[in-house]
Amino acid sequence: MNVSKPTILIEYCPKCNWMLRAAYMAQEILSTFSEDVHGVLLIPSVTSGKYTISVNELIVFDRKEMGRFPEIKELKQLLRDQINPTKELGHSDKKEV
Repeated sequence: MNVSKPTILIEYCPKCNWMLRAAYMAQEILSTFSEDVHGVLLIPSVTSGKYTISVNELIVFDRKEMGRFPEIKELKQLLRDQINPTKELGHSDKKEV
């Protein structure tokens, strides 16, 4: 077990029925970053309406702050920038204009 790799935390509101969304995002994260992360932890929140995604203790996306949920492509880019900035994301990578 390599605990030096970061753990992704997805804290979601179970009252809002966001568990499936959190599980889907966890699946996408693990598919992309399986060698780069220790794991993904789903945490049912006691705070209504909460949906945050963090790397260890650093929040990379907060639904209330952004006023929306992250797109998977956007989420992968945010996580990549924290976990492994040199990782190529293929079609999910940013397109420079």
